[in-house]
Order: sequence, then C-alpha cells, then structure tokens
Amino acid sequence: MLRLWAGLGYPRRARNLWRCAIEITERFEGRVPESGEALRSLPGIGAYTAAAVGSFAFSHRVAVLDTNVGRVLARCVANRRLRSAEATALAHELLPRGDVATFNQAMLDLGAQFCRARPRCAECPVARVCRWRREGGEDPAPLSAAVSRAQTPFVGSRRQLRGQLLNVLRDHPASFATLRARVEDSFTHQVRGALEELASEGLVERRGARWQLAQR
Repeated sequence: MLRLWAGLGYPRRARNLWRCAIEITERFEGRVPESGEALRSLPGIGAYTAAAVGSFAFSHRVAVLDTNVGRVLARCVANRRLRSAEATALAHELLPRGDVATFNQAMLDLGAQFCRARPRCAECPVARVCRWRREGGEDPAPLSAAVSRAQTPFVGSRRQLRGQLLNVLRDHPASFATLRARVEDSFTHQVRGALEELASEGLVERRGARWQLAQR
C-alpha cells in the first residue's frame, strides 16, 4: 500500500486506509458502516470524513465542514469569525430539505475554487449575496473555526525529510548509513529522529541492520 501511495499525499493515510479495510472486514462483515459513530471508530476517520461518507455514500442529512466550507461560512454567510460550535451549527442550519449531497459538494467546490485563502470574488457565483463583499471589513476567514492555518514551507521541513526517506525505502530496504547518504545534506542530523517517528506511526520498521517499509 505504501508503495502504491507514492505521490498521493500523507503516507499515514495509506496506512489508515489499509487498517480501515481490515476492520471493516472483521467488524462489519465487509460493509462500510453507515452511522457516524461507527465510522469515527475506524482508523483515521474523524468528524469530517465521517460526515463526507455519510452524506455522499448514504445520503444522510449531515453537513460536511472543512476548511473550504469554513471560509464560505465566515465570509459569505456570517461576515465574522466563527467559533467551532457556531460554524457547525450554521453549516447544519443551511442544509436544504432535498439533495444534501449536491449541496455539500457545491459548498466544498465554492470554497476550493472561489472562496480561497486569496479569494476570487470577481468570479464568484455568489458574490452578490456575500455579506463580507457587501458589508466590508476585515477578512473574517483566517481565524475562524474550521479554517486551516497556513502550513510552514515544505522545502527544508520535516515533511520533506520523511518523504525522502520513504522514497528510498519504496525501492528497497536500506541501512541507516545509506539513508543518511541519500537525503539532502541539511537533513543528515535529523535522519534518526525522523525514522523513529515513521516507525512509531507504523510506516517503517527495522529488520536487523536495515530499515524497510512496514509489512503489517
């Protein structure tokens, strides 16, 4: 799974997907559970993913609230910073009586395509009803609930080092010395700590003098 996941994002998601498949097979007779509580009991499934599965797979009347939707709520609907409980309540209040899945997808797309961190208001299809655009004021989105904070730059980060180590191990097991030699010079003093992190997350394991992708 970790080999196939190359280039598709955080590797722990591949690990959680594999673990989810096992638990769904063992606990739910091979069928994805419908209830939010059961979904959240699976590895890596939080409130957002449980709501998305409930809405898109089972047509449940539940709001899908992520950072994109959070910006739409803060700017277009409220024009103020929202606390977590307020954002959740407002998202559910806006749900239509009909096709909730289509509404949720539209909100996600609206935030992803137009109501971005740097909004494209001139092109936004709901600009005419946006409270922030109409009333003005400081952008309420950056510190509002459900809106992600900007990540630190990838280049030079621990994330980059972890990715380089996994890329080496996708090809074949390697010794610590080999791994140190294959990463950028600025990372060599962090290799041991990064390997221990990856091992604690179940992504790599040590077999004798070599490190390899986790087999279980």
